[in-house]
Amino acid sequence: MKNILLPTDFSDNAWNAIFNVLKMYHDVQCRFIILHAYEPKVLNVLGKKGQHRLGVIYDSLSEHSQQELNKILAYLKENHQNANHTFETISKSDNLVSAINDVLSTKDIDLIGMGTQGATGAKQVFIGSNTVKVMKQVNSCPILVVPNEYNFQTLKSLVFASDFTKKYEKNQLSPMTELAKLWKSTVQVVHIELEFVLSDKQKSNQKLLEDRFEGLEVTFQNIDFEADVSHSLEKFNSDFKVDLMALIRYRHSLWERIIGEPVVKKMSFHTKVPLLILPE
Repeated sequence: MKNILLPTDFSDNAWNAIFNVLKMYHDVQCRFIILHAYEPKVLNVLGKKGQHRLGVIYDSLSEHSQQELNKILAYLKENHQNANHTFETISKSDNLVSAINDVLSTKDIDLIGMGTQGATGAKQVFIGSNTVKVMKQVNSCPILVVPNEYNFQTLKSLVFASDFTKKYEKNQLSPMTELAKLWKSTVQVVHIELEFVLSDKQKSNQKLLEDRFEGLEVTFQNIDFEADVSHSLEKFNSDFKVDLMALIRYRHSLWERIIGEPVVKKMSFHTKVPLLILPE
């Protein structure tokens, strides 16, 4: 049984993420935990207005949260007939990151599935995407980022982007290899040519990665660096009709050290296909 956490704010974007994750794991026995975290920021303003007024606000937010979660359960019960899937809900008065970390500490969560609406220009700097906040502060669990309006159909082609600077642990890659085996996907390991020759360490890690992908149809490709790493990956995904991209969110990776580019964060804003972020 796989346990998948699905945070929601009841938006169309969050619904779309739920639908896509359900389709991706259609043939897998899963327990889906649907989480809503409501953070009453207005309490910071009303903190001195009296406990009764604050209590009324808490009660109202709590009631709304539970009502909306019940609507989700009712909809799924009526429209999602899949014996492999069960559902439960959690409503928490907390910020999203703290609520997720709390659930991770009490539930045996295998994956977090979230949507992202994306951003351009100044929005990347000034708007803190909940998904990016989770990616930055939730370090122990794989995160599947589903683009807004994406409609999952199949997983023929899976891309894993790497610079081969780190050793690959088997359990670290298992969320990706499990999906590849489930959908009989081809796996393309792509390396952006920032350096002309791989070091001995990189060559050793590349060989280890080949062993980790044993039993799968795997190819290794070097791709040209264009403008920046995230743009290079997006172009590759578009040119080769990739269905899902996987990245390991290493702190201070080679890419970030060389060009100061937060690759994973940029990809989460701009990706046109689901993005699987694997923890370090």
